[in-house]
Amino acid sequence: MALKKYYLFFLATAFLVSISGYGQTVSHKHIAENDHTELVKKQDSMMHFAFDIVNAPEPDQRFRADSNFIRMLVRSLKIPNSFYFPFDSLQTISRLYAPDSSFRIFTWQIKKDVYVFLQRGAIQMRTADGSLKLFPLHDVSMFTKKPEDSVRGANNWIGAIYYRIIQKNAHGKNIYTLLGFDDFTINSNKKWMDVLTFNGDGQPVFGGPYFSFKNDSANASKKEIVRFYLEYKKEASTTFNYDSSMNMIVYDHLISETDEPKRKETYVPDGDYEGFSWQNGQWLHVPKVFNAGLQDGQFPQEKKILNDAGGVDEESLRQQSEKNRKKK
Repeated sequence: MALKKYYLFFLATAFLVSISGYGQTVSHKHIAENDHTELVKKQDSMMHFAFDIVNAPEPDQRFRADSNFIRMLVRSLKIPNSFYFPFDSLQTISRLYAPDSSFRIFTWQIKKDVYVFLQRGAIQMRTADGSLKLFPLHDVSMFTKKPEDSVRGANNWIGAIYYRIIQKNAHGKNIYTLLGFDDFTINSNKKWMDVLTFNGDGQPVFGGPYFSFKNDSANASKKEIVRFYLEYKKEASTTFNYDSSMNMIVYDHLISETDEPKRKETYVPDGDYEGFSWQNGQWLHVPKVFNAGLQDGQFPQEKKILNDAGGVDEESLRQQSEKNRKKK
């Protein structure tokens, strides 16, 4: 992915996180004035490291920026009630609050070389006394041949840059579905759908028996997966998002443009859509969402904040902000 496109991806994430109704709006009113001033200073210092993680030309510069950024982020999060500070100037870092504001998750990635991207992440829990409770996430994707078949914790996380959290409840337990992006290889990208829960000790758990293909004989091999992903051609543009009006995660049906189904780097959308519908505590796979393929732009999606040129659509931003204000 070109740096400009990559940067716009994060810019879009930053705007969506800051204005959308995905999570409850948090306020820095919980933060003491002196602490808030200190957090602003630390964020200003972190900004150029966050930028260089993505944009520095040499690997050693990117890794040095990443190391400095992580140290400064942890020091910042140790400030009392830092959970309520949005860090919204860190535009190359995805920052998502859970819809119930019980936690937030930071994710980003670093380019080792043209072949390898590494994901970084951390979950910050909301605490009653404002102290720091943090779970660093360690990406082991490159060492995992079958990332969809095992439940995992923070120390063996399947990395992704998350852009959406959907909260559901099953049997009295909160289920958080994470949608994320992975700049996987030089030829292909991945989009991930993972499930986050917390065990009896409060530890994060990724994956679980939340995916069902019982009505889809064509995908019988996927019946035991604990997370789901799409892999597709690097240059292809794919839909993979939650539609609240349908209560469904909808994504492009992909085919090999060269009729080589084993080569995922040849996969592109064919105009049809698949999905997952939340039913009885599971995401039930829907092989065909619409009866007929839709033309570009017809898919019912969240209102755009960026226009087609990549700039901010100020009117859409204003309207969405007003809707969120009324919801509160």
